[in-house]
Order: sequence, then structure tokens, then C-alpha cells
Amino acid sequence: MTSGDGMKLNWKRKELKQRWTLSAEEWKLLKNKTGPTRLGFAVLMKYFHITGRFPDGPREVPRDGIRFVADQLELSIKEWREYPWSGRVTTYHRNEIREFFSFRKASLHDAKAIQRWLTADLLNNEHRPDRLQEAVLERYRHLHIEPPTMDQINRMIQSAIADHEMRFCNSIGGNFNARMTDRMNKLLQLQPSADGEWTAWQNIKSDPGKAGLESIKEAVARLNSVRDIGLPAELFKAVHPKLLERYAKRATVEEPFELRRHMAPLRLTLMATFLHRREEELTDHLVDLLVETVHKMGKKAEKRIDDSLGDALQKAPSKMAKLYRIAKASVEAPQGVVEEVIFPEAPEKWLLTLIQEVEAGSGYTGKVKTALQRSYNHHYRRMLPDLLDNLEFCSTNAQHQPVLQALVLIKSQMELRKPFFPEGVEIPLKGIVPANWMPLVVEDGKVHRIAYEICVLKTLREQLRCREIWVVGSRRYRNPEEDLPQDFEDRKEYYFAELDIPMDAKTFTASLREELTNHLKTLDEGISSNPKVKIVSKKDGHKISITPFEPQAEPENLATLKREITHRWSGTSLLDMLKETDLRTDFTRFIQSGTERSHMDKATLQRRLLLSLFGMGTNTGIKSMESLPDDDYKDLLYVRRRFISSEGLRQSIAQVVNATLAVRQPGIWGDATTACAADSKQFGAWDQNLLTEWHLRYGGRGVMVYWHVEKNATCIYSQFKRVSSSEAAAMIQGVLRHCTEMEVDRQFVDSHGQNAVAFAFCRLLGFDLMPRLKGINRQKLYKAESGQSFPNINAVIANKAINWELIEEQLDTMVKHAVALKMGMADAESLLRRFCRNNSQHPAYKALGELGKAIKTIFLCRYLNSEELRREIHEGLNVVESWNSTNGFIYYGKRGEISTNRKDHQEMGLLCLHLLQASMVYINTLMIQQVLKEPGWVERMTPRDLAALSSLITLHINPYGRFELDMEARLPLAA
Repeated sequence: MTSGDGMKLNWKRKELKQRWTLSAEEWKLLKNKTGPTRLGFAVLMKYFHITGRFPDGPREVPRDGIRFVADQLELSIKEWREYPWSGRVTTYHRNEIREFFSFRKASLHDAKAIQRWLTADLLNNEHRPDRLQEAVLERYRHLHIEPPTMDQINRMIQSAIADHEMRFCNSIGGNFNARMTDRMNKLLQLQPSADGEWTAWQNIKSDPGKAGLESIKEAVARLNSVRDIGLPAELFKAVHPKLLERYAKRATVEEPFELRRHMAPLRLTLMATFLHRREEELTDHLVDLLVETVHKMGKKAEKRIDDSLGDALQKAPSKMAKLYRIAKASVEAPQGVVEEVIFPEAPEKWLLTLIQEVEAGSGYTGKVKTALQRSYNHHYRRMLPDLLDNLEFCSTNAQHQPVLQALVLIKSQMELRKPFFPEGVEIPLKGIVPANWMPLVVEDGKVHRIAYEICVLKTLREQLRCREIWVVGSRRYRNPEEDLPQDFEDRKEYYFAELDIPMDAKTFTASLREELTNHLKTLDEGISSNPKVKIVSKKDGHKISITPFEPQAEPENLATLKREITHRWSGTSLLDMLKETDLRTDFTRFIQSGTERSHMDKATLQRRLLLSLFGMGTNTGIKSMESLPDDDYKDLLYVRRRFISSEGLRQSIAQVVNATLAVRQPGIWGDATTACAADSKQFGAWDQNLLTEWHLRYGGRGVMVYWHVEKNATCIYSQFKRVSSSEAAAMIQGVLRHCTEMEVDRQFVDSHGQNAVAFAFCRLLGFDLMPRLKGINRQKLYKAESGQSFPNINAVIANKAINWELIEEQLDTMVKHAVALKMGMADAESLLRRFCRNNSQHPAYKALGELGKAIKTIFLCRYLNSEELRREIHEGLNVVESWNSTNGFIYYGKRGEISTNRKDHQEMGLLCLHLLQASMVYINTLMIQQVLKEPGWVERMTPRDLAALSSLITLHINPYGRFELDMEARLPLAA
């Protein structure tokens, strides 16, 4: 947590020693000073040394720093209160300090130079006021100039922003001819519709619906509306992506009538930036719809045949009787062996016959393919012209050129009505048509068009998902090489140093070989005396077995502590907790208008923001938060639309998290940790969008939120994703992108959050992946060299050793991808899609797999050797599960289901939940500490009590509001 000028208010002992210790030269300046003057001068000197400026008042100086300096001078901290903040003594002291550090006062000329620097260099990639203030202060400090007051700096920043906007809008607006201008203005013109007046601009902003033919046609229509404007292809080539994103977001929050009020240069610039970004998004949507619709075609065909197969099986009593006995035997002995439980009820030979009957006699596979061809021919095929006319597919891999050739062929033959392709046309089959589809595709030497098109689309879908085939004009499906640092060869030394990896590949692998061998030796030597870990012999080979944890003793005094908190703060309103958190941390200052100016007074805005955040975070909606006459529904709706954004919410969450970490008392919560646990939770959601999915693991349709929670129940990051998204990618994204002060060097996950590629990337990025492995009996270890032998664990070591040569060959490529992740050049989900089973021949994927095996083996050796580590991982993940269970306490509106199809509203609602829950944890932390600081309470707490202490307590909280019943009041109804 920081003060208004960026100075930290809470300091660790190590940091105080580094930054607040008086040097020998500084001691000399204190010789003729005593008492309050001596302490005041020393504190001002160290403050100036750290920040390059003097504080505006005593409250800006961190108390930790004052105390540390006072201890060095052997003075009481009370002397600080008597130091004069004005007068001749203060002026003399400040002049002396300036001269000592070779600084001078700022002039008007300096202010103009700083303003020019802001306009030319900084405002292209930064716009947040707090970051701009920090940058200006750092610039003055670099130039050895004492900066002016914060009010003067803020005016300077506002002036630079206005100047930068005028220059940028004039540079962009000059590229539009009369035809383009007229077409953009027409997008804002009102048109009559069934729902009242509407504009083409609002239609372009709409999100795609559920995967299907109609959604594809709507997405194509929107994409063509944008392309018809005819924006120059190179219009934004030299514009910084952050600047482009800023203006596009600003256009998103403004209504058509607001855009029409702007002067032409600003209006056209806002619209052009939005349309440029929207064209990329709509292209992404179209590819998403293609991928999902092709998948949907196959699933619907399977379901149709499965339903008919179920009807057929119900007509066979003998089969149903046997299936009943199989089901009953399985339930009665779920841990039994198939040979002992199932075969007595249904012999193996009978089961094989049933399989053959379903797959061959009943023609199951053939029926599915026939049903797929029928539905494609009569319905889904109508999407093909729209896709081929509006998407340009490319690939630099020669292996996938046949797919591109097939797409060109299909497009050229779209008008053909015959069932087969004409003779003499070269039709690529290899790498497109699987062997089991070949009889349906090739018939008497002729190629069946419908079956061939289905194979092409299925192959295209798989290659788009792993990005071996990419789409021109897309963002998420763009050329994967664009995700990587383009200057890697020129700055290779810098990038390797950034990841702390030696440039020599053999040095890198040599250290890993030694590390792997040492861990295997340690496990081999210790496993025979480890009572909790055994290697047991099974029918299908040797397996690792771990004894479950023994139950820990129940905390003795936590129930008493919870009762005390409930007694003191019974019925505390969750809304009041949110309000108190804001009053203490000022997190709402990060939630700013999407436009450059706002005329609403601060108190009104703060109140409406808190009401809107509460309504969204509880899922009750902002309509339920209406508070007449001051804050009606339209007022709250305006605040939500104009001010609340995902970016602002993330900054607010980081502020609350940092405040929580800062106020914690180590004597109660323990020392600050660098370990974090992550897990996902599904939320039910409306399904007329591309994010909501049905998932067997979660049971039902919905979306996924991936939480990163540290050991004391503070969530440092959350992500809103599809339930089929990679949890390993989400895990990496969270560690790299959280904006809190916590440093994560160990990440705990469940089995779904790990794989070999994830282990490799985590090592390259400098933190340890530590999963709680559900199937520990299926794990294998890998040795460093083929000739190595470890007598006690050889049974669970794979025969094949790690391929170090492959890792050495691909080290540059792996580092390049790791740098892209760390620098934020691409999100983890998009980048890691390249390294999946569908792309198993990619050399970098193979190398990452080998590196991942080595790192995972090192982890497994530590995991099996240390029960303490296993328990730490287990307890960390239990905290995430507690966080998940508390979600329902807060997100209670509409039965916890997300009742909107707009992606941005879905994401902001769940970020508001995160903010609400983080605020609850912050206030609960303060409440717990207030009780425990009283005499007798800490002494009663045992180590087990403190270890089990959690801020996720809710018994004293009322999340709904207060209800007052007046029995004397009556409704104004006739008798």
C-alpha cells in the first residue's frame, strides 16, 4: 500500500535497512542538530533520497521509516511531532538537503520540457493518472530537479493529455476521405426497428450468439459492415497498441448520441480505432463459431444415433438384464477388479459380441457418419460460402498445405450441384481424410463432395485450435510468430538474462542433469525407510503408493474467537464492509470514466460506484440497489456503463489485496508467504454466447473462474474462462499477470492444472509448479542417463531417459516463447495452444515435453520424500476450496447463475465478486486482529489455532441488507 505520491506506507525490516539507513556522509550533516530538529532533518533527508522530493505533510512519511531513523539516532519517535513544517528552519533544512544531493528547484521551463516529454514519449503507452504521476516524479528525480506540488503536476499531466489527444486525432483524422467519413457518420444515424430506434453502430457492437448457422451469418454481416467502411490497411501501423486500445475502449462506453456530439477529428478517431479492433474481434468470433459449429455437428449426430441405439437396446430383454447386473455389480464393488466383478455377470466373450454388434452389426460408426453428412448437407453446409469468402487461412508449415489447397478447391466448386467432384480435378486426400472415413469419401475412384468437405472442416478445426493454420486479420488466431519477440536474435543476451538462464545450452542441461540425478539418488536412498511411501506390485506393474494424512487435532479456541467476533459485530452489512474498505484503501479512485472528463462530484460518484459494485458482485443486479431519490436506476446504470471496467476492477482488487497483506500482523498470520494455490470453479450461465459450455466434470452449463489464493485466504488474481480452457495456461497467466505486491515462487494446483509442458514453462519462468496429484499410482519417473540404476525405485522409472540433445537444440525456441509469456506479448491460453497433442510433431513441443518430464521427476522426488511438502500443498489447495465455497455466500442473486450473454458484463460481475470477497477478507482480518490484540487472547491461541485461522468467516455478516417491519403502517388500499 502506498501514499498519494507513491511512497510505501508499510516496509519490511530488510527494506528499511537498505533504504532508510543513514550513510557516513549523511551523519556528518547531523552534527550540529539536536532533538526534534535532528530527527526531522534526518527523516526529510532520507525521504528526499528515496523519492527525490519533500513530503507535503507529516502524514505522507511512513511511520516505519520514522521509527527506523529515530532508533538510529537514539531518539523517541515523539520528537517527530514537534518538528516545524514551515519557517526559516525548515527552509534552511530543505536548501541544505537539496545542495547535498545536487538538486535544484523546478522552473517553468522545466515544466514545459516535462510536458513535451509526456506528449511525445509516455502518453502513447500509458494513461492512468497514478502511473503518470509516478513517471513524472521519476523523471524529475532523474534530472536532479525538485518537482513542483502534486496539484501542479496534475495540471501539467492534464494539459499534456489534451495536447496529445489533439495531435493524435488530427494525425488520424486526416487519413479519411469524404466517402469514409460519410459511411462512418451513417453508422450513428438512428433507424427504426422493432425495439425502437437503433443504429448500425450498436449492431456492430453486439456479441455473437450460440454456435450455429444463424450466428455465423450474423457475424459475417457485422464483419462486412466494418469492412465496407474501407479503413486504410496501414492506418494504425505506427500506433502503439496500448494507445489504440485506449481509444477503442473509450468508443465502446460511449453511446451514439455522445459520439455525435464530438468534434469531427475526435469522433472519427474514436470510431476508427474501435472499428479497427472490432474487425479483429469479429474475425475471432467467426473463427470461434467455425470451430464450435464443426464440433457441434459431430456431437449432434452422435447424440441422435445414441438415442436410437438406446431405443434398440430396450427392445432386447436379455441385454438389458445383463446390463442391469453389470451396473449393480459395479456399484456394489467400485474398487473391484473387472475380471472378478464384471465377468461373472457378463462373460468377456459376451461383452465382445455386444461391442461388435453395436459397432458393426448395428453400424454405429457408419450411422453417425451418415447422420453427420445428412445434417451437414441439409443445414450446416450453408455456412461454407460465408466462411470461405470472409476468412483467409494461411500456414507456413508445408505439412498443412493440403488443407489450404482443399479449401481453395471447395471454394472453386461451390456452385457444383453434383454429388462427386469432376474427374481430372486434383484432390488432396493425405493428411485430410482419416482412414475410417476413406470408404465414405472415395467411392469407385470418385470423391464424394459432402463427405470430403466434412473431413476438410474437421481437419481445419484441429489445426486452427493448435494454430498451425492461422487467419489473416485475427488477433487470437493470428500468425503465432507474431506472438513472439521480433527482436529476439538482436537481444538474445538480454532475454536469457531476464529469465536467468545460461545462453549455453549444454550448461543449462548439465545443471539439470545433475539436479535430476541428485534427487533420484535421495529418493532411492530414503524410500526404504519412509513409512508413508511405498512401491507396491500390481497385476499391471509396480505402482507408487502414499499413505493418506493422519487427521490433525481440532483447533481448540477458534470457535470461541468466532463467537466473540459474532458477538461484537453481529449482523455486519456486507455493503458496509465494502464501504469501510474503500474508506481505508480508496480503491474506487482506480475506477475511472472511460472518457477523458467527468463532472460528477466525488462523493456522489463514490456512493453510486459502491452501490453498483455491490449489486454486480452479489448478482442481485443494480436495479435492486436503487436508492431513491438520490440514486435511481438510471444513475447507477450510467455509472456502470461509463466508469466500471475490467481494468479498473483489477486495479481496485490489487489495492485491497496489497492493503490486506500490509495490515497483517506476523505474530498472528505468520511471515509473508511466496506460495500460492490455484483452482477453478464453475458458475452457471446463460448459453446464448460462445463462452458458456456444458462440461461433464462440472455437471451443467456454465463458465469457469480460475482463482489464485495465498495461504491466508486472500485471492491475488482471478480469470474468467470457458470450462474447456486449459487450467495449466490459466495457472501461468495468473502468476505472471497479478498486480499485487506478493512474489510467487511456488504454485500449488490440482491434477487438472499441470502437464509436462506446464512444468517446463514454469521452470523457464522462474517458479515451481507443485500439483496435488490425484493419480499418484500412475506417475513415472525419468532418469537423466540411460545407464543409471536406482535399485529401490527402478520399478517406477521409465526405460527411456531424458533426451537432452533435443532440449539443447530447441532451447532458443523455448526461451523465446517463455519471454513472450513474461513480457505479455501473448496470453498463455493462445500461446500454449500450439503445444498440445494435436501438434505432437512440433519440435518445440517435443523439447518442452522432455524438459517437463525432467522437472516433474524432480518435483515427484521432493513430493515423495517430504510429507511436510505434501501437507503444505494439500492445505494450500484446501484454502482455495474454502474460497470457492464462500463464493455462494456472496454471489447469491438469481441462484448464482450469470444472467447475461455479454462477455464484458459476465467478466465484470465476477470481478465485482472478487472485489467484494477481498474486501470481506480485509475487514475480517482487521476484526480478528482487534480481538487478538486484547490481553489474554493471543496467549490462549495454540499453534494449531493460528495455523487454522482464516479470514473467510461469515457468521457475523449479513449479505442481504436490513429489513424493517412496521406493524402500524398499512398499504394505501381500499377497504
